[in-house]
Amino acid sequence: MVNNNEPPRRVEGKYAAIVVCWLLGNGCLFSWNSMLTIEDYYVFLFPKYHPSRVLTLVYQPFAVGTLAILAYKEDKINTRLRNLFGYTLFFISTLSILVLDLVTSGKGGLGTFIGICVFSAAFGISDAHTQGGMVGDLSYMLPEFLQSFLAGAAASGALTSALRLITKAAFKNSKNGLRKGAIMFFAISTFFELICVLLYALVFPKLPIVKYYRSKAASEGSKTVSADLAAGGIQTPSGTANEDDKQLERKGNKQLLWENIDYAIDLFLVYALTLSIFPGFLSEDTGTHSLGTWYALVLIAMYNVCDLIGRYIPLLKTLKLECRKLITIAVVSRVLFVPAFYFTAKYGTQGWMIMLTSFLGLSNGYLTVCILTSAPKGYKGPEQNALGNLLVLFLLGGIFAGVTLDWLWLIGKGW
Repeated sequence: MVNNNEPPRRVEGKYAAIVVCWLLGNGCLFSWNSMLTIEDYYVFLFPKYHPSRVLTLVYQPFAVGTLAILAYKEDKINTRLRNLFGYTLFFISTLSILVLDLVTSGKGGLGTFIGICVFSAAFGISDAHTQGGMVGDLSYMLPEFLQSFLAGAAASGALTSALRLITKAAFKNSKNGLRKGAIMFFAISTFFELICVLLYALVFPKLPIVKYYRSKAASEGSKTVSADLAAGGIQTPSGTANEDDKQLERKGNKQLLWENIDYAIDLFLVYALTLSIFPGFLSEDTGTHSLGTWYALVLIAMYNVCDLIGRYIPLLKTLKLECRKLITIAVVSRVLFVPAFYFTAKYGTQGWMIMLTSFLGLSNGYLTVCILTSAPKGYKGPEQNALGNLLVLFLLGGIFAGVTLDWLWLIGKGW
């Protein structure tokens, strides 16, 4: 087992890699968060279709199904092509949503809604390629890289929420204003996804520290990094894998999953609970308050900002939770959010709801980073890559379960 994952001091590019990982994590969810953040526009266009719930429910089966296949075949898949395909599909799908809105002149209707659902499914396929591929890829590098990637993913929610509040204030609450905000969102998303394609294709594989870790993974038997190494100017000898087969043997997916089943279930439960509340319940079931149409946007913004903050807390080693039992206890205790949100929505003020939503986001981000950075420790590169894919599969499975459970809030409300 590999216990020391620190590179030699002479290897450069650590901070550049952290920045690139943050941007790639942002791009992994920026388009999807843009769609979530303009839910008020879609609710206005499609009032009968519950877009805040339906779009998420369409997205998840494609994300989970695609990642299940990719995780199963992980050791034979070209990681470079996988991630480039994912970011490119994000770019094409985001551009297509923008074109669809321009072609239909911002009109609703079932046909337009089905088109948006198709692109939501494409986002799910893209997410499975990039999130699973990147988490697996970064799991055998420095934990700071994975933490930065996960923080970037959360930052996409915070950035889109901030942009949404700015555009809502700038364009006011009118049909035309909502549409202008939506167009702006997807124009920015389209440009940013193109940047991510270029960053992963041209910048990330050439960073010295990234080449060091990928070479190290290749020496431990990884067959998924050869294309990325070639992009960085390093050719892997074709015959090295046969020199010491016993040394290069890796644990199978079943064994890795069994050894880390608590981490996998914890991730599943974290996201099942979170997505049973966010964004559907916060968008549609929190009642009417003095903030009016700003209320749901403020709640979503607070969740996203606190989710981002929570992902940086583990950088302080004294505050990072690494005991497996304590992580599980913290995860299970989050079930108390369900009655808390129910009674706060029914009897509480908007201040209490904002505070509760903040804690939901803070705990989600914090536990995500604690689990995903702790689990890969002690494994060889190929095993860490495989484990990263398996854990993201459970994460997405939790999201799918959560968006399904979210419909339970509608019981007794006439739908």
